[in-house]
Amino acid sequence: MTIEPIGVIRSCFGGKFAAPRQPGLCPSAWGSLVFHDAYGSDEALRGIDGFSHLWLIFSFHQTLGQGWHPTVRPPRLGGNQRVGVFATRSPFRPSGLGLSLVRLEGVEREVSGAAVLRLGGLDLIDGTPVFDIKPYLPYAESPLDATAGFASEAPPRLQVCVHEDARAAFEQLPARAQAVLREALALDPHPATQTGDTSRIFGADLCGSNVRFTIADGICRIVEITSGTAPHSSSVKKGEVVHRR
Repeated sequence: MTIEPIGVIRSCFGGKFAAPRQPGLCPSAWGSLVFHDAYGSDEALRGIDGFSHLWLIFSFHQTLGQGWHPTVRPPRLGGNQRVGVFATRSPFRPSGLGLSLVRLEGVEREVSGAAVLRLGGLDLIDGTPVFDIKPYLPYAESPLDATAGFASEAPPRLQVCVHEDARAAFEQLPARAQAVLREALALDPHPATQTGDTSRIFGADLCGSNVRFTIADGICRIVEITSGTAPHSSSVKKGEVVHRR
């Protein structure tokens, strides 16, 4: 079977680091699915606006070249316990395919003619290829007797505060962008195995800004917000480290 993308995601998450690991955990997150010309006809989208949520089948495009692993170490288990890849949502899968449930906020057509779905609550990073869409059916896909193994509880949240040095830049952001920063960083994006150095400064590309923050004692402190994307570790100032999930 040969499959090709029907479109690409444009997202408030510019990279993997600090993007939520599951959909819906950052409800203020926004993005768009921009259809390729062959798949965005009015006929193909007829009736889709009647559904509040959609399943997206997508590619973990940034990890495809790393192959798959039969066992992985989920962050929910502290990053130090291995389980089978099929018991997780790890990107290191044989197919490289992912599944995400997103909120449909609108159906539009750009000036160029491209069809666009406006999405909310997504966990996909900018540039993610999408292969298919299926409507979410609450009566069939929300079983009351469902269990979730080692991930039976929602992840804990950090308290997020804004340092006075970053407050002016934070307050200049749109309200929804402010909410995304608070919701995404509350999910504790730093690697589960790296908890010792509380002075470490992390950087993430969120809502078109380079957001730097520290994590210590259950508190995430936003210490700097600048325009543009987060730097790679090779270009970070001395004494700072940027980690990517």
